[in-house]
Parts: sequence; C-alpha cells; structure tokens
Amino acid sequence: MLLRKAGRLIESAPKSDAHDRPRIGVLAIQGDFDAHAAALREVGAEAVLVRKPEELAGVDGLVIPGGESTTFLKFLERDGFLIVLQEFVRSKPTFGTCAGCILLAKEVAHPAQQSLGVLDVTVQRNAYGRQIDSVIETFETKLPGGPLEMVYIRAPRILKTGHDVKVLAEREGFPVLVEQGKILAATFHPELSADRRVHARFVGLVRTHATNHS
Repeated sequence: MLLRKAGRLIESAPKSDAHDRPRIGVLAIQGDFDAHAAALREVGAEAVLVRKPEELAGVDGLVIPGGESTTFLKFLERDGFLIVLQEFVRSKPTFGTCAGCILLAKEVAHPAQQSLGVLDVTVQRNAYGRQIDSVIETFETKLPGGPLEMVYIRAPRILKTGHDVKVLAEREGFPVLVEQGKILAATFHPELSADRRVHARFVGLVRTHATNHS
C-alpha cells in the first residue's frame, strides 16, 4: 500500500504478527547511518545503531551504509567483528547501499577485494568516477509508485548478476537495485532521498523473514 506523507510517497511494508515493528540495526561505522535510521523509523521499524559485534544479536535485520569499503573492512577486522557479521548476513536480512553493496557481493573487481560473499553479483568499485562526478537521477523501477530518485556518490557498478538475483532498477543498462532472497542492495543512496520506498522494501523483507522463521 502506498501512503503520502509531507509530499513524499511511502510504500508501507507488509505487517507480520511476529514483528509488527522489527528491530533493524544500522552499521554505524561510517556513512550517513543516522539518515538510514531516520528512514527506517518512517516506514515502521525500530532503528538501532550497531558499533559492536555483540549488538548484532539483538536485531532482526541490518543496513550496511555507504562509505569506503576498504575502511569498513579494516574496522571490521578488529575484535572478530567481521566473523560475526559474516554469520549474521548468512542468516538474517541485510541491506547494503553503495559500499555496503560492495561488501555483500560475491566478487569485487577493479581492484579485487575481500567481501562477505552473500549476494551473487560482481561489483566494480568507483565505476562512475570521483566525488565530483556525483549525480542525482530519476529512473523507473519495479517498485510500485512511479519513478525513483537516486543519489549517486562515487557509486559502484554491478557488472554481473546471478540467476537468482532480481533486478529492481537499472541505470544505463546496469543494475542499481537488486534483491536475492533476504538480501537487498543498491549502488545509490536511498537514505539521501525523501522517497522511502527502498527502505520500506527492506522492512518488508525483514518482516517476511521473521514470519517464516517464527
């Protein structure tokens, strides 16, 4: 169902008895994690900032924001955080944006890089140039509600997708919003737009997963 709030179009995520208001973590290491948290609250979730590996135990899903993927990895290598995160993303819904998309990918190119390997895509880092080449564009998607505004900042490019990956939006013939089971990934920054449909899509995945595993 689509709702309009303060001039913004919002897709309300389907409700579930198991998690009417799911508790979703936002990895608060770098990137605009506060904007992600605000977006999640707007579409009916409880948002929790996650900075320690033990904090993952209390959330139903996780958002990995944008930033610098190599910096993410260096931080996650401390205190066994990377190992705990790898276990989490294999079992719980996870949404990665920009650098988060790179971390979720099975293969990272230009240059190659370690990743969590749960999303069957090949991603090229910094494919659209430097920070100065950032852009805001609007494209049609497979989400209900019409064209979607997309904010690109040093965006990666998804070069290949596996058979089970659903492409929800494209830019210049390349996927920019993809979904595989309980994993959602975007090469743009939906948290920087007023349109909350992408976050609502993820909250829906979290609720569906909670229902199927209750």
